[in-house]
Amino acid sequence: MSGALLRRRLGTEEAPPPARLLRAGLLDAVLVEGGLRTIRYDGHEIIRAIAYVVRDKDWGTYNPVLRDLHVEEGDGRFSVRYRATCRDRESGQALQYEARIDAMAQNGLSFAVSAVPEGDFLTARCGFAVLHPLHGTVGRRARVEHGDGSVEDSIFPEPIEPWQPFKDIVAILHEPAPGLEIGCRFSGDVFEMEDQRAWSDASFKTYVRPLALPWPYTLPGGVANEQAVTLSVSDRRDERVPPPGGDSAVTVSLGGTQGTLPAIGLIVHPPEVEAVLDHPELLREIGPQRLLFHLDPTAGHGRAALGGFAAIAALLPGAEIGLEVAVACRGTLDAEMGALAADVAAAGLRLDTLMVSPSVDRQSTPPGSQWPDCPPLDAVYAAARAAFPAVRLGGGMLSYFTELNRKRPPMEQLAFVSHCTCPIVHASDDLSVMQSLEAIPHIVRSTRAIIGPDMPYRIGPSTIGMRQNPYGSRVIPNPDGVRMAMTDRDPRQRGLFAAAWTTGYVAATEEAALEGYVPGPLFGSLGLAEAGPDGVTRHPVFFLVQALARLGRRPRRACRSEAPGRIACFAADGRDGTELWIANLTDAPQTVRLTGAAMAGTILDIDESGEQSGGVPMDPLTLGPYAVSGLRLA
Repeated sequence: MSGALLRRRLGTEEAPPPARLLRAGLLDAVLVEGGLRTIRYDGHEIIRAIAYVVRDKDWGTYNPVLRDLHVEEGDGRFSVRYRATCRDRESGQALQYEARIDAMAQNGLSFAVSAVPEGDFLTARCGFAVLHPLHGTVGRRARVEHGDGSVEDSIFPEPIEPWQPFKDIVAILHEPAPGLEIGCRFSGDVFEMEDQRAWSDASFKTYVRPLALPWPYTLPGGVANEQAVTLSVSDRRDERVPPPGGDSAVTVSLGGTQGTLPAIGLIVHPPEVEAVLDHPELLREIGPQRLLFHLDPTAGHGRAALGGFAAIAALLPGAEIGLEVAVACRGTLDAEMGALAADVAAAGLRLDTLMVSPSVDRQSTPPGSQWPDCPPLDAVYAAARAAFPAVRLGGGMLSYFTELNRKRPPMEQLAFVSHCTCPIVHASDDLSVMQSLEAIPHIVRSTRAIIGPDMPYRIGPSTIGMRQNPYGSRVIPNPDGVRMAMTDRDPRQRGLFAAAWTTGYVAATEEAALEGYVPGPLFGSLGLAEAGPDGVTRHPVFFLVQALARLGRRPRRACRSEAPGRIACFAADGRDGTELWIANLTDAPQTVRLTGAAMAGTILDIDESGEQSGGVPMDPLTLGPYAVSGLRLA
């Protein structure tokens, strides 16, 4: 594949890592970068991934350098052997490990690792991570064997709880399909499980070293650490009923009116003010219903930033103007909020909404950890309400649903609740990022359970890249522009990938009845466009957000894809008729059939050939990798 095509699709010339499908009878798995993905039995995904994961002190994930890779396959079995090195480019610390994977048709699968640090090795976590997929687990039976020999009969939780569903795990049994039991056994450390839906990962993750223990911690140099994961399969089915195939055309069906699409906003951080003011035409091209400005007094933001915000707000006189503030909480709250109100007034910034959250709450407080010193949220809200009596007051988190779930706001004084999401907290490969969309319906369902059905609910900014790291001291630098977890510079923001992912995000929040959605800033590393010496580049996602803004607050139509992991869709009644937007979430062409309506014309195709409007669509419709198509319906 050419570098230009990779850049168009993914925003980078870094090719996806090679993947190899391995088979052992009815068991198969994909080998990628030394880990196993999409482990299936007779077509049923039984485990999403098994990987040996090494993290730095800030929870950044090392990309291991593999060598001496040896793979054998045949006679109902496969085996993998390799060596790997994780080396920190800043501190120089390094860890070497040897991996052994064996699978047999009758005996299941084993994955074992022996790791030896070259010297003392500082890490937030080092060891196996096993992911159970959501399909076949959520709300289903789980049998857990603990370290003391006791056995717990339970279920995988449906609402996302803030604590770990299972601790001290030796083995866990689940049933992804009737009569098909999968056992997963762990050794070499103390394992527990977290509900990764909280971070928008589409999995339950079983990992080493309980969160209640201190981190980061040190692995002593020269001392071997050995761990293993073993899978077993018990097939007691009366007949084989394989899941539907993944190569057939995907049917998209359209239904009746179902609420409205959320108002679409753009966020502006202080470093982006100059670029936005230099290019007001882009702001007007998108025409968002909302402008959200970010203020962090702990980072030195003050009247200068507010003055820039006021100048931007003047460019869109009809837009709702909002301010989100990371409240320092360093003195009396009344004095702090009073000073903020005075600065806002002095800057001439008209506010419609104000979202406040203590600055310390942007950092994660895991279950069992001590909460940092902070005034009660109701006191923070009361001080904000007193200083801004005529402004709609919002609360929640400037970080992610994870933190909202752990520190649930008192809502008596709030006019809306908001939080963000980020899909690269734990993994950064293309498949994991797209699969994160599976978790979004669970997040909005769980949020609604917390805030109630009638509280106005907003999400964003929610981008692929991470604007702030709640789990470490910084976002991870990414000077080479590669796929990397916990970075604010994800290259896919520049490619078709981001447009497809954002389409999937809107589709996944259908049941949330969102009042507002912020898909990101106009400029910056998380932005929809890029300003450079040769002019402005509008990324593919720019055009998708432009269409979203046109449809913001318009009646939404129920819209369903029979294969939401491959095709995402949403529809709304625009001023010129019903619009249907469809995205291919995969790296292979997909065919789409429409029921409940007829395709009348193409509004915009965002694909490898560029952005093109007009024309008569074909039914069935074929979408290229990560392509997005907007259709006008008869």
